[in-house]
Amino acid sequence: MSTHLKDKAEQILQLLEQLAEENRNGKPILVEGRKDAEALKILGINGQIILAKTGGKTLLDVISEVEATNTSEIILLPDFDRRGRELTTNLKRHMEKAGIKANLHFWLRLSSLVGREVKDVEGLAAYMETLKSKIGDS
Repeated sequence: MSTHLKDKAEQILQLLEQLAEENRNGKPILVEGRKDAEALKILGINGQIILAKTGGKTLLDVISEVEATNTSEIILLPDFDRRGRELTTNLKRHMEKAGIKANLHFWLRLSSLVGREVKDVEGLAAYMETLKSKIGDS
């Protein structure tokens, strides 16, 4: 069991390192809220992060904010719940209409790795701490 947990932790850490690298290289990350952005910073991701659900933003406001960055690609990283999936579908469609590639790679991989154990991005940092302690205890 500990080998499984260790493998999972390593895969998630590797993915987070790749995410940080993409973000450092100028690809903004779109998350739902402030706590999601704070969790990414705790995990070492310090580049541009755009918040989708703060200050009463509409979908149009979010798309305009992304367009203003002049990026050709944005990494979508909403929560892993039903509403996050719906938001992803809408954002992807609107981003592509605006000529911006919606990168879902990290969201899909993280979602498959954490399964139902983590429902939102803000829970990732605590989840990683839990995994580390479980690995350390075995």
